[in-house]
Amino acid sequence: MSKMKLIGITGGIGAGKSLILDYLKENCNCRILLADEAAHLVKEPGQPCYHKLVDALGEGILQEDGRIDRQKMAAVIFSSPRLLKQTDEIIHPAVKEYILEEIEKEKRAGKRDAFFLEAALLIEEGYDRILDELWYIHAKPEVRRERLKSSRGYSDEKVDRIFASQLTETAFLAHCKEVIDNSGSLADTYRQIDEILKKAGLKT
Repeated sequence: MSKMKLIGITGGIGAGKSLILDYLKENCNCRILLADEAAHLVKEPGQPCYHKLVDALGEGILQEDGRIDRQKMAAVIFSSPRLLKQTDEIIHPAVKEYILEEIEKEKRAGKRDAFFLEAALLIEEGYDRILDELWYIHAKPEVRRERLKSSRGYSDEKVDRIFASQLTETAFLAHCKEVIDNSGSLADTYRQIDEILKKAGLKT
């Protein structure tokens, strides 16, 4: 059994990362983990983050069933830079620990050729030191803007704010081994993925 490859999928908002992950799931013997999903899991009752978050933010963030309400939590932390920083310091290490545990589980099981981790902040959070390589999902800014306006109803101002808060193209390219251009047709995107999978010995 060859060594399971650890690959990070990253890119700016609206680049189409979900679509690419769906294709990978169908065309490669892999496990896919989204950092956002991990972040929700570590906030569940009984998980390490849960009590720390309730202690830090108060019981006002809870739903009637005792779970953390995402919207209530967001309202509290985004009104206070101090609480936002405190929350990040609770959640980010727990997410990283969860991801590392899942990678270990898959390594022990020995059934997958690749483990794909998708996260918007892969580079900022230092995941490039854990993973074998990163793949950058690129799309032209005007294409991403159009997608965000049509699929999520974002205003130009909101898109501008998000774009300004994310890494530059240069920073992404400096860290990523492969680039998939998702600005054009699906067929063209899939062709690029097939070529990269073949090169990596991962095509099923």
